[in-house]
Amino acid sequence: MKAEIICVGTELLLGNIVNTNAQFLSQRLADLGIDVYYHSVVGDNAERLEKATKIALNRSELIIYTGGLGPTSDDLTKEIVSNILGLEMKLDNISLEKIKEYFKKSNKIMTENNIKQAILPKDCIVLKNDVGTAPGVFLDYNEKKIVLLPGPPKEMNLMFNNYVVPLIKQDYIIKSKTLKTIGIGESQLEDLIKDLIEEQTNPTIATYAKEGQVDIRITGKDRDEETIDESIKKLVEKIDKVLKNYIYSYNNKTIEEVFYNLLKEKNMKVAFCESCTGGLVSSRFTRIPGASLVFDRGIVTYSNNAKITELSVKGETLNRYSAVSSQTAIEMANGLLSKSNVDMALSTTGIAGPSGGTKTTPVGTVFIGIATKHESLAIECHFSGDRQSIQDKAASKVFDEGRKYLLKINH
Repeated sequence: MKAEIICVGTELLLGNIVNTNAQFLSQRLADLGIDVYYHSVVGDNAERLEKATKIALNRSELIIYTGGLGPTSDDLTKEIVSNILGLEMKLDNISLEKIKEYFKKSNKIMTENNIKQAILPKDCIVLKNDVGTAPGVFLDYNEKKIVLLPGPPKEMNLMFNNYVVPLIKQDYIIKSKTLKTIGIGESQLEDLIKDLIEEQTNPTIATYAKEGQVDIRITGKDRDEETIDESIKKLVEKIDKVLKNYIYSYNNKTIEEVFYNLLKEKNMKVAFCESCTGGLVSSRFTRIPGASLVFDRGIVTYSNNAKITELSVKGETLNRYSAVSSQTAIEMANGLLSKSNVDMALSTTGIAGPSGGTKTTPVGTVFIGIATKHESLAIECHFSGDRQSIQDKAASKVFDEGRKYLLKINH
């Protein structure tokens, strides 16, 4: 089934709001095994919406609209679609009563123009709005399925999941598996598995680049679940042979979750001391439920004085090698290790930019220190991007270096 999504609203074209509806619907339709061929965004303009609708009717089998179902004069979606299809519109009393009840429960005055939301195409399937006023519409028309959904994402998401999915669901099973990689760019990753990508049919392979990471999503569809599982497993094994050194998760876990699970498995506790990442490492780690089982403390030592007083970094080290150096990163981690009595301490020190870099230490240079009771070491990294991007990549690299270290040791 070829699907098309038409999002209606001038505010989308002006960039006043982000079009999360199209993203949500594309992802959900992919989960259902429905291919999305086209996205359109149309302003609150009758002529342009009519033109977009006629184009969609000629090329797509499932057309999903979001927006334009409200009470104001510029909410035109139902009227335009009904007019093109030659459908009579009439007042749906059940929907009207639900709208009245909504206003009553909200202690708000219902103005007369809200009645417009209950005027729907004759003989349509009415889609209940559980959290708002505007009902949705489902139409079966000349072997095409047409869905009209409200614009607010909370209303649209619930309506789609609860009432649209059962009406468009395919008769086969869709399953996906996500492999997460770090330390390799998307272009290099795709080059390494290009043979698998070129010969893909079912399951399919899709890559998604993030900050310093690339996800590989494998999706299979079949009427038999065991057949899907086996085909996905075989493809994962082929990818693993090529990318094993870069894959950190086979079950869609984040890099910090993988690091957390290894610490818990080895019954170890960790602490972080951060300079250039400014607490981001600790913040991301404490988003994990149960982090307190393995996390002792996080400290931001941004200035040289803080590094000296809080972590016992030597002034001589800072003067001789600078704050952004392997020597400082190691002394930071060792200082925190002795202060907190944890099993592992990790540090970050670097230049996130946009200024402050030199020829020998350019913007994006970050040193990560690792200290345990047995040894201490530093990893030199070079990241590109703006300040936030460099900080995000550095934080992910901290978790990855911690992960790789734990995999090497027996504890």
